[in-house]
Amino acid sequence: MRSHYYRRILSAYLPGRTSQLTFWHDHPRAAREITPSHLGEYYMPFIDKAHYPHLDICGIPRLNYRGKIGWQYNPIAIAQYGLGRHTLFLRFGDQESRDRFLIVAGWLVRNLERTSSGTYVWNHHFNWEYRSPLQAPWSSGLAQGQGISLLVRAYRETRDDYYLEAARRALLALSTPTEAGGMLTEAGGHLWIEEYIVDPPTHILNGCLWASWGLYDYWLATGDRNAFDLFKAVSRSAAERLPAFDTGFWSLYEQSGTRMKMLASPFYHRLHIAQLEVMHQLTGDASFQSFALLWSRYQSNAVKRGYAFVHKCAFKILYY
Repeated sequence: MRSHYYRRILSAYLPGRTSQLTFWHDHPRAAREITPSHLGEYYMPFIDKAHYPHLDICGIPRLNYRGKIGWQYNPIAIAQYGLGRHTLFLRFGDQESRDRFLIVAGWLVRNLERTSSGTYVWNHHFNWEYRSPLQAPWSSGLAQGQGISLLVRAYRETRDDYYLEAARRALLALSTPTEAGGMLTEAGGHLWIEEYIVDPPTHILNGCLWASWGLYDYWLATGDRNAFDLFKAVSRSAAERLPAFDTGFWSLYEQSGTRMKMLASPFYHRLHIAQLEVMHQLTGDASFQSFALLWSRYQSNAVKRGYAFVHKCAFKILYY
């Protein structure tokens, strides 16, 4: 399995090769204007992703995972593409971007699947090699939150309850414990939305923060106090746990439970900084701003960047 993993990664990075990484690795940054009381642009613009060229005949993006996995629909990527198109529509009044944004919203409505536990999720219909292999179909708190964020914007644009009802169904999984078929875990009084549903949970930072924005957006669109209260609880947990994601020279990707900690890649470290800037604006919690500044200083330090790179490579060799 490990040799297959390395072949897939090497193939993805070879020059001129189209892979799923060409979609994910953009330039993460917070939106230029965030109004916490208004459902406007998404909190990260995703403009680079809005220009992703590999769409099916209906206008839905597909990613090339190469090898046995091949071309696949990934609901996270689909939601991010749609949110990027929404940004272009709001900034420039581009009708094509509005149409493409609503095409993606329609896909999300049609592909929301009911689980045996009664929750509704967006599934990934391909196997994925995480440290605990994910067998299709598998769902993700990250997909759930960003799908909701897109659907409530489609509702705000069209006032069509078709989108809002799907967002309402999707919301349940974010507030349901993982053992009951949802995406929420609790440990030591901290609530966490899990990007990957594995046991024991790994508490991926970027996935939890992105997922929480779906709760916040649903509250903005509907006034649902339960969604807002859960957002506050999750954001408070994230703020309190930020020290556990700080190594003194770099940020951690997750709470891996391994002897050697899993550092964020350079991309995910930059993403963390952008997300913390957004969280500070949404919550007013100074902890988010403090760690965004601290991690920005790590990013600017060549010695710490180099040490983080070596550490990350060693982790991959030992655990993947």
